[in-house]
Formats: sequence, C-alpha cells, structure tokens
Amino acid sequence: VGSKIPTVHLKKYDGSPFDLNAAVSQKPTVLIFYRGGWCPYCNEHLSKLQEIESDLLKIGYQIIAISVDRFENLSQTISKQQLNYVLLSDNQAQVTRAFGLAYKVSDETFDMLKGHGLDLEEASGQQHHILPVPAAFLVGTDGVIKFSYVNPNYKLRVDADLLLAAAEAEAK
Repeated sequence: VGSKIPTVHLKKYDGSPFDLNAAVSQKPTVLIFYRGGWCPYCNEHLSKLQEIESDLLKIGYQIIAISVDRFENLSQTISKQQLNYVLLSDNQAQVTRAFGLAYKVSDETFDMLKGHGLDLEEASGQQHHILPVPAAFLVGTDGVIKFSYVNPNYKLRVDADLLLAAAEAEAK
C-alpha cells in the first residue's frame, strides 16, 4: 500500500496489447492476480467478483484480472465464468515478477498437477513453471496501491464483500 504500480503491458484475449497503466489512469481499479483458468479456486473467486461488479461500477471502479494463461485461453475463462470484466495474459510472467508475486512451482507440484490433467506449460505456453501468488489490489487513477490482499495459500482469497467495502471506503 502506498507504492506505485510498475509500468507494464499485457495482452488481451485476442492478442492485442493492453497498457495497464493507461487503463488505471482512466478509472480506479480492482486489480486481481490469479493462477489461471484451470484453477477451481481462481474460478470461484472470479465468479464472486462478477457478483459485485455492478456495485463496483456504480462507485467508479473497473475490474482487471491477470493470469499467466496464454491469451488464447482467456476467452474460455470469460465464457465459462460468464465474466464481463477484463482478463489479461501475462504468460511470460513479467508483470507477475514486476509486482513481486511470482513463484516457481516445484517439480513435484508440476508433476502432481500434470497427473491431474493440469499442464502449466500448455496453459502458459512457456516452460518457466511460474505462477502468481493470488492477490487483489485497489489502485487509484494515480497508479498508487490503496489496498492489498496477498496470500500465498492459493485456497484463501479476499472476500468479495470486504473488497467492495474497501473500494467504497476509498471512493469517499
């Protein structure tokens, strides 16, 4: 909290470039980092955010969510979860690293996930085996982080109602 977000560029679901800093300068932003569309905990969290999106829009916020999924995989997540907000691809994990959220999955975990049909290399199109620690930030139009929730336990996410309350408090 109090830090300015780094200057970063990502890709939208169609492969077109997306300037995060330009988007944030337009509206206060709920910025989410999630592991990928293959993660059931992430999908549940994305759905909960969809439930509060209209409330966030009323107070002037936008939601932007970032994963290390290839941009080609984003459409499936948007469609499956019926999301209206922006999903972005950071498949090379540059933005995840810039935010200090990157961690490398152990070989054992990689093999375990693959045994369950979850191929991180296929999902990202890369062999880096990096995932983001799931995180939620409220970012002002000045690019300064006003609220953060980061938890290395991927099963625990910020409650949507708490995030909405924090956004409402910041909007006053």
